[in-house]
Amino acid sequence: MMNEKNLTIGSTVALPKAELDHLLADLRSNGYQTVGPRLQDECIVYKEIESLQDLPRGLLSEQKPASYRLIQTGQDRYFDFIPAGQSWKQFLFPPRQHLFSAQKNSSEVHAEGHTAGRNTKWQIKADDAPTPRYALVGVRACELAAIAVQDRVFMRSDFTDPIYRARREGLFILAVNCLHPNATCFCVSMGTGPRHKAGFDLCLTEMDDLFLVEAGSELGLSLLARRTYELPSAFVQTAANRATELAAGKMGRSLDTSDLPGVLTGHLDAERWNQVAKRCLSCANCTQVCPTCFCWEAFDKTDVLGNKTSRERVWDSCFNPNFSYVFGGNTRPNIRSRYRQWLTHKLGAWKGQFDVLGCVGCGRCITWCPVGIDLTEEVAAIRQEVKA
Repeated sequence: MMNEKNLTIGSTVALPKAELDHLLADLRSNGYQTVGPRLQDECIVYKEIESLQDLPRGLLSEQKPASYRLIQTGQDRYFDFIPAGQSWKQFLFPPRQHLFSAQKNSSEVHAEGHTAGRNTKWQIKADDAPTPRYALVGVRACELAAIAVQDRVFMRSDFTDPIYRARREGLFILAVNCLHPNATCFCVSMGTGPRHKAGFDLCLTEMDDLFLVEAGSELGLSLLARRTYELPSAFVQTAANRATELAAGKMGRSLDTSDLPGVLTGHLDAERWNQVAKRCLSCANCTQVCPTCFCWEAFDKTDVLGNKTSRERVWDSCFNPNFSYVFGGNTRPNIRSRYRQWLTHKLGAWKGQFDVLGCVGCGRCITWCPVGIDLTEEVAAIRQEVKA
């Protein structure tokens, strides 16, 4: 075992797979709720985990437009699959979030010896639930890039969402390099994967009988130093690098990002918008599985007496007709206008707002679209129409 003083940020060690159990235990003893991939209903979901036994093992995923299935390989590997419909944003930007409650308090007002009336005041109570501290286990490079995108949305210089910030600041990220991309993946086109570059506390590359672990933060370094590990041989490091290089060459999709905002926003009357609108169901699946979409709505719930009320923030979608309703009418009354808004915002206006595109190439919107609409095909078609 190496001495702690020999480890620095950027150091990579060889960790026996059984040591991951001890690492998870250390995280929990430090107050983290460890969350990772689990097998449920023939799908991969993100839920609380405690040990290697909770992780899927020996599984590959096969994803195509409107198609998802898991394949059993029988191998003793835990991270060969590609994530399914869920993304990590649910732990930083919850689908439902209580904001505050209010209660009406009335008291009698007395004047010159008799009751003159009642004084009514509202008592506001902010959400005081403790902020959870999550350790996310198995975060892919595209998913980490998506978290970085949402950081720009919720932690701007002119506005910071306090709920998001509190959860983000307490986050531990145990990342994993992706070795088996699917037919709907195009992270290489977006510059977001399949290999991690930065932003994690620890990063795993899974081999058959061990993990190569890179330290990315002082916190990750301190946890890694407590584990039993070895220096990786040149052979093992070369094999891991080769595996990530091969993954980069196996992307199922590609997207030409050159002048992408100009291509989309400069051709709002392209015929292709009409064609895709005939297929789109406006079901909002793409926005719900997207790891960067952030549309939300707030709802008030009031009791029948009008004495108590509470406000809740919930995920919404630009595909919902009511989302674009304003007094006097709907600014996006048809599917064509809603699909166009989604794509031009994500791949166009987002660049001007947040200096980054709103897509990380994870392919979820393609896999989980019921009719298999592929945004890479739509962009390519618009480019072709423009050239014609």
